[in-house]
Amino acid sequence: MASGAKLDGGGQTLLIGVREGRPHLDYWGPSLADRPDPRLTERAGPHGMLDAGEAFDLFPEAGVGFTGTPALQVSRPSGGFITQLAHQETRTRDGGLDLVLADARAGVEAVLSVNVDPATGVVAFRTRVRNLGAEPLRLDWVSPVALDLPDGEILGFGGRWAREFDVQRLRMGAGLWASEARTGRTSHHAPPFLVAGETGFGEDHGKVLALHLAWSGDHRMLVERLRDGRLQAQAGELFWPGEMILDPGALYETPTLYAALSDHGLNGLSDRLHPFVRDTILGGRLRDKPRPVHFNTWEAVYFRHELAELKALADSAAAVGAERFVLDDGWFKGRGDDTSSLGDWTPDPLKYPDGLGPLVAHVRGLGLEFGLWVEPEMANADSDLLRAHPDWILGESGRIQPLGRGQYVLDLTRPEVSEAIFGQIDALLAAQPIGYLKWDMNRDLTHPVSGGRPASHAQTRAVYALIDRLRTAHPGVEIESCASGGGRADYEILRRTDRIWTSDCNDPIERQSIQRTFSIFFPPEVMGAHVGPADSHTTARTTSLDLRAMTALFGHMGIEADVRAFAPRELEALASAIALHKALRLPLHGGRLVRQTPADPGAIAFAVIGEGAAVASLAQVETPRIAGAAPLRLTGLEPDTLYDVRLVNPPRRARAAMKRIPALVRGETVPATGRWIAHAGLPTPILRAGEIAVFHLSRSSA
Repeated sequence: MASGAKLDGGGQTLLIGVREGRPHLDYWGPSLADRPDPRLTERAGPHGMLDAGEAFDLFPEAGVGFTGTPALQVSRPSGGFITQLAHQETRTRDGGLDLVLADARAGVEAVLSVNVDPATGVVAFRTRVRNLGAEPLRLDWVSPVALDLPDGEILGFGGRWAREFDVQRLRMGAGLWASEARTGRTSHHAPPFLVAGETGFGEDHGKVLALHLAWSGDHRMLVERLRDGRLQAQAGELFWPGEMILDPGALYETPTLYAALSDHGLNGLSDRLHPFVRDTILGGRLRDKPRPVHFNTWEAVYFRHELAELKALADSAAAVGAERFVLDDGWFKGRGDDTSSLGDWTPDPLKYPDGLGPLVAHVRGLGLEFGLWVEPEMANADSDLLRAHPDWILGESGRIQPLGRGQYVLDLTRPEVSEAIFGQIDALLAAQPIGYLKWDMNRDLTHPVSGGRPASHAQTRAVYALIDRLRTAHPGVEIESCASGGGRADYEILRRTDRIWTSDCNDPIERQSIQRTFSIFFPPEVMGAHVGPADSHTTARTTSLDLRAMTALFGHMGIEADVRAFAPRELEALASAIALHKALRLPLHGGRLVRQTPADPGAIAFAVIGEGAAVASLAQVETPRIAGAAPLRLTGLEPDTLYDVRLVNPPRRARAAMKRIPALVRGETVPATGRWIAHAGLPTPILRAGEIAVFHLSRSSA
């Protein structure tokens, strides 16, 4: 007997069928008016396998004959582990449905929820598992869903500190590929993202499917070649041994797995994901809200906090156009380096004998908002907090656990610990007009144990609860998610924050590739992007102010350098770049970001396109492979619109570098239609490694 449901959104249709008690995703693609004959979903069964073939569906189980990785793995103290969940009912609602599956003998119920965003077509999968038995039920693995991937290539995401959002392409052979993080955060090396698509997919072409697990703790993503040739993908929370045990009647709910499908490559995915993030994940709270240009003190002074110097920095920052002053690490009691004082969230009486008030007043007197760096989840061994409460850390009593930056992870699952940290941060926010918190998390979880039990899941939930409580108490305060840079970047943390610090690396050469990959899943307005010093402390590379400023222009722009040391010409250029960002930030932060494919593989290009206007960037990150400069062909523009095109940063170096200089490169405004620009392209400067060209296109009045 077959039955099913049809879900529509974003110009796409999902057909979910139920056959022989099992849920199946029969179709996901362009909108369908009618449901096809269910016999068209049947598959031939090969020899050498079970009679029914590979029992692959939306929630495959070993007990029904699935020989790949099951979506559900459970066990009982008495030894039972077989499940054979069968469909009980389908509950439909606006934009979604719940598939209720149960196995009375195993004492397990699973409710698979599927929701389709009506505007973007982004699909949210979530599963709730309930223990209906008389014994405890141990969960070893639960994926919200198992999806049949388009066969071709996998785009996996990795990286490291200061080089986040790296990518690797692979062609799946036999077996299983998995990406796992056991660091208590989304991680630098294995973020919970995945793209699968047909062979050779690119920015603008190819059928692709994106997966994003919205979870800020331990996780696993897997892709597996099944015995019948199909590819399955799963994602879920990674449990420590014995961590998730459900008492009779208890319930576990998976993180949400978001999925987007496009026939137009990676840009097509972003066309769905960016508005979904803006309207659903962020709840629309940043739309049409100018993102203040930051000045962050870290790479200007590090731990050296002197009131007169900080006031002078604020003066210089305001003079070039900054709108928010963020006091980074080093402001609290006893903090001279990164080995002490985390957990003691009161101003250092030596550095700030009158508290933060005088600095806050000075900053706000300049018209700047005041922001503050905190790391509430951590405490140093050398801190008043841990001297008074040495048992407040996550860990097993009597064990020595490795330190990170001389610090431990606080056990926020304990109410008294969470209450103490909330009290300190709440008092800071109540005492001064602080409008922004840079919320950092600089240490991996290595012994996530509380009360003798694994607690990584509970700790992640406790972090969410602490942020939620602070936001409720101080609704006007914005929060930035930082974890040694981009180590905590996912849709669930973004629900309760307003910005992601993309990387601790401010080197614009590295930032170009970091920001390009970040932009697949996240829109520009949540991407922290700063103008750092000329000499990068993470790469030891020296870069021009033009490259640094024009790279930061396209995110949530900021400055993280001692601007007092800038030459007058550099200050003028920085102020001009900030003024340009302010003039363009609403379209930059609300337009359509389209990654481009420049002719030179050593260049990175993209455009942000709004109503009748666009801003485009071409950055040469490697020495060009050819002597000439290929035109920049921009996709995504309105083909019949006539644009006035201007190069906003004509090259200042000696003209001998180019024997002939096109009018556009000289700084002249040249009209062109979107169709011409896509077909023939824009003349560009001959760029050397480390140079950038930025174009502004506006609807012509001619």
